[in-house]
Amino acid sequence: MTFSFDARVKLPDDVLVSGLQAESVLLNLDSERYYGLNDVGTRMLTVLTSSSSIEAAYTTLLDEYEVDAEVLRSDLISTIERLAENGLVEIINGSKT
Repeated sequence: MTFSFDARVKLPDDVLVSGLQAESVLLNLDSERYYGLNDVGTRMLTVLTSSSSIEAAYTTLLDEYEVDAEVLRSDLISTIERLAENGLVEIINGSKT
C-alpha cells in the first residue's frame, strides 16, 4: 500500500473505538474485524485522526517520544497499513500524490 504523508487518516463511520485505560480496541461493524492497540498505538491513532495530515501527526509524535525519526516513520507507516488493510481506517489523499 502506498500513500503520501500529505494524506489524512480518518475512522470510517462503521468503526467503533473502545478505550481500556491507555489501550484501545477498534471494531469494524461491517466486517466484524477488530484490532487491539497498546498505549503507543492508541496515541498514534488519536494523533493521526486529529491531525491535518500524516506528516503533521508524525511531527507531533516525534516531539512527544524519544525515538529515532526513521524508526517512528517506519512504525507509523506499518500501523497505518495494518489498520487500513483491515478496514479500520481510511486514507484520504491530500493535494500531492
